[in-house]
Amino acid sequence: MEGYFATVQRVSAALPEALGCRGTLVAMNNLVSQSVPHLHTHVVPRTKGDGLRGFFWPRVRYADDAAAEAVAVRIATSIV
Repeated sequence: MEGYFATVQRVSAALPEALGCRGTLVAMNNLVSQSVPHLHTHVVPRTKGDGLRGFFWPRVRYADDAAAEAVAVRIATSIV
């Protein structure tokens, strides 16, 4: 079984090919603003001029569930 951080690295490495971004921001949170404390990791695609300020990135909704699924498939097939 692969470790948690190795999985995060694989996802991060896959995003440029899958989404056309230039790189990624990996951010972790283990307690703050959580009703049930747990560790989770955000792997955020980055491109120059993407609007990220500090650790706050612009959030957008998918057009529909099919669009979200298409992105998930692109990411899953890019993970090596």
